[in-house]
Amino acid sequence: METQSRKVTQALAQLDAIEAEMRRIGYWQENPPDLLEQFRSGALRSYLDAPTFELWLQCVFLPNARKAALDDAFPSRSQVGQMAQRQYNYHSDVPEAYALLELLHGFDRIIEDSA
Repeated sequence: METQSRKVTQALAQLDAIEAEMRRIGYWQENPPDLLEQFRSGALRSYLDAPTFELWLQCVFLPNARKAALDDAFPSRSQVGQMAQRQYNYHSDVPEAYALLELLHGFDRIIEDSA
């Protein structure tokens, strides 16, 4: 049980750091569309269907990941770092997103290290 609560604490802290970095680099919207509802209804199937990757992170990934952490119901794998890598380092080079990219990879490691 101690390992699980440590994982929850680490995941929530990492999610807070991701949000803070998104705000710092201007990737956060104060009044975003309700993509989470679109995701739940099936209209938005993946980050590729979202208007932007950043909106998907803000409106779908972060709320779902926080809920999973609070419910201690983590998936066995996370690939959000790989998704971000495609966005910020494969097709184009986005230096301002490097710290965000590292934070997202860090979240993946938290999920997979204690799976």
